[in-house]
Amino acid sequence: MWRNALTLTLLIGLLIGCSGSRTYLIGSRSAWSPEGSAEQVAGRIDRVTPQTDHNPQLTTDEHHQSLQRIPLFRSVVQSDRSLAANEGRVDRTLEEATQRRVDRQTEPSVSQSIKHEQQRTGGSIRLASNEEDDSAAVAQAVDANVPAAPEPLPVATDENPTAELVLDGPAADSTGELTLDLPTALSMIGGNHPAVAQARWRTTEAYARLERAEVLWLPSIQAGLSYHRHDGNLQNSNGAIIDANRNSLQYGLGAGAVGAGTTPRPGLVAQFHLADAMFQPEIADRVAQARCHAASAVLNRQLLNVALAYQELLRARQDQVVLEESRERLRSLYKLTADYAAAGQGLHADADRLQTEVRLVNSRLIDAAERTAIASARLTEQLSLQSRARIIPTDPLAVPLELTEPQASDSRFVATGLRNRPELAESQALVCAAISEYDRQHYAPFVPSLLLGFSGGGFGGGFGSSPGNFNDRYDLDAVMTWEVRNLGLGERAARRESQARVEQARFEQVRLLDQVAREVTEAATQVRHRQARIAVAQQAIESARRSYDRNHIRIRDGKGLPLEVLQSVRALEDAQREYLGAVIAYNQAQFQLQWAQGWPVSPQ
Repeated sequence: MWRNALTLTLLIGLLIGCSGSRTYLIGSRSAWSPEGSAEQVAGRIDRVTPQTDHNPQLTTDEHHQSLQRIPLFRSVVQSDRSLAANEGRVDRTLEEATQRRVDRQTEPSVSQSIKHEQQRTGGSIRLASNEEDDSAAVAQAVDANVPAAPEPLPVATDENPTAELVLDGPAADSTGELTLDLPTALSMIGGNHPAVAQARWRTTEAYARLERAEVLWLPSIQAGLSYHRHDGNLQNSNGAIIDANRNSLQYGLGAGAVGAGTTPRPGLVAQFHLADAMFQPEIADRVAQARCHAASAVLNRQLLNVALAYQELLRARQDQVVLEESRERLRSLYKLTADYAAAGQGLHADADRLQTEVRLVNSRLIDAAERTAIASARLTEQLSLQSRARIIPTDPLAVPLELTEPQASDSRFVATGLRNRPELAESQALVCAAISEYDRQHYAPFVPSLLLGFSGGGFGGGFGSSPGNFNDRYDLDAVMTWEVRNLGLGERAARRESQARVEQARFEQVRLLDQVAREVTEAATQVRHRQARIAVAQQAIESARRSYDRNHIRIRDGKGLPLEVLQSVRALEDAQREYLGAVIAYNQAQFQLQWAQGWPVSPQ
């Protein structure tokens, strides 16, 4: 009878344990699967309010709907649909990129496309403009998917100082190229990224601890058998020493019973402090909420890192285009100066001067190519791509992005950041967890520890080494004790320790509030000043362009020497590069402000 009961009990316990584990694993995978689609990640870019529910599964429908109002992030979701079909695999993307390069062999090169747009807008050296014609040109270039990769550069020699450069380096050893735009790069930050996946699995671990705390009061099952044999003296209950040779055997629920004592290892046992059963679930719940918000903070930070890295790559690529245009102007001036010197109308020293300038531009091009390769490697790291392919930004021009209202007040930005930043929600959850821990220590001396045990099975024994006289045995134990640690001094120390942790958490929260306010104010200030810097740099391009055109007309009409145009060429190159730096710095400040506010929904 007891064998059947034992077997049935074990089967029931195993089924309960296995089914509970399976349910948890499925639930956790659906909530925090590290292989989640990029569309789900893109849907979580913007959050109006921080998550407060302890459920680790973050809803994306509301975020996804509000996201559609942002043009930039709407394209994130659109780009994600194509990425979801590839499941984020870079090899497939490389194949597509290779096929696109083959298909583009008959299309105009990027320099030709850019020159065409520049000629159409009336300024062959302008990178971008706030005027309507330039905005239309940018939109048309983006819609046409104009590639942004400049042509290879041949080597310059003393005999031919104006020749194109061939740049040897990491780019030359690359086995392929990966073309990306900014929305696609942002949508690639998903569950497969190491930083995001680690944060999400930490959240899953926290909710597993919460689940364990919620079942702390449930009994555990211990089934097995024990054999005991004794030979020699022992003392009986009246104090007499006797010589005894005995043995005992117990099996079923519980084990370890000897003689007349109870079963030391009950078959069903629940042993816990009542304070733990009351407060540990709440503490674990708060910690799990904190881990959830921490995972959101990691995702936000990674999105910012990718956006900044992409802007640096775009800066380096566009800087190459600017330098190539400047080199073309210097090449024409060098040729014209050399012709003047050969005809006796100019000095060979002027030709040597222009030859030096061309070589200096070639040196700057090498530096720009180095910065491009480094920026590509850093973006590859931020995206955690398996392939070491060279990343090519598809943006044909660097244009200012409008993600916020620069003229809005700092107090408005700060209020948005304090409401949306997940770091603040994490700190609040940690404060609540510390308070719950203090409550646990405060009430611990007044609530008991419980031990509930039940054992049942077969028990027998006898003299010598042959057990016998087997029959059923039942043991029921209920123990309730109150503990005051170290004569009360230990209780006081425990409460002081937990109170100190509460105060630490609170002051950390205040520090984060100050930090968020500073980050928001700093980013908003950068956006305003860098926007003004763009306008000044654009005016510098226009004046430098007029100076270059007028000097070029004078030289063409024979009213001056080609060397006189050199200063205008330099000023034009400096103005272009200054404008490029201003646009990239402005865009980076926009992303910094978005991150500092917790990626809120843009009013546009």
